[in-house]
Amino acid sequence: MTNQKPSRREAILHALVELLETDPGARITTAGLAKSVGVTEAALYRHFPSKRKMFEALIEFAEDAVFSRCQVILQEQEDVRVRLQQLVHLVLVFAERNPGLCCVLTGDALMGENDTLRKRASQFFERLETQVRQTLKEGEIRQGLRPRTSAARGADYVLVFVEGRIQRFIRSSFSRLPSTDFDECWGLVAEGVWGWAQP
Repeated sequence: MTNQKPSRREAILHALVELLETDPGARITTAGLAKSVGVTEAALYRHFPSKRKMFEALIEFAEDAVFSRCQVILQEQEDVRVRLQQLVHLVLVFAERNPGLCCVLTGDALMGENDTLRKRASQFFERLETQVRQTLKEGEIRQGLRPRTSAARGADYVLVFVEGRIQRFIRSSFSRLPSTDFDECWGLVAEGVWGWAQP
């Protein structure tokens, strides 16, 4: 079995993520990125017409990776409490394994970039919130699991937990892992959503 060499496009995206991981908060320039890939800026632009397109490709990768796995969880798990727990754990572990992408999804790496790009990144969390809200509604209909307030507020509560963990991960220079003590913390979140601890 032969190991396929990554395409130049993949190499560029990989180098961009590595720069975001090694120097979070620093502004990424196409000159610096080209240097780390070992190509000219002109070569970068042959694969991506702009830096914005590079960031968009990273956002699309994150969406594909997370939401394709979300669909598997939704198909495999009947109990909505288990579904929700696994969805949240999935996102936190994905964040943990992809620190550079976290900086893009939260907008930290997009400061000074086009505002449209920041809005595009925020769609990841909006989509996740929609998925959580739908899951809570399903639990109410199929299992009689009524959130303390409403599915919308319950989803908001869950997203605050997810985004807070990811932001803390970035703020700690990736030392405070998002999935640390997950089961214990999720028990508190479940209690906040439904009013009782998860079994």
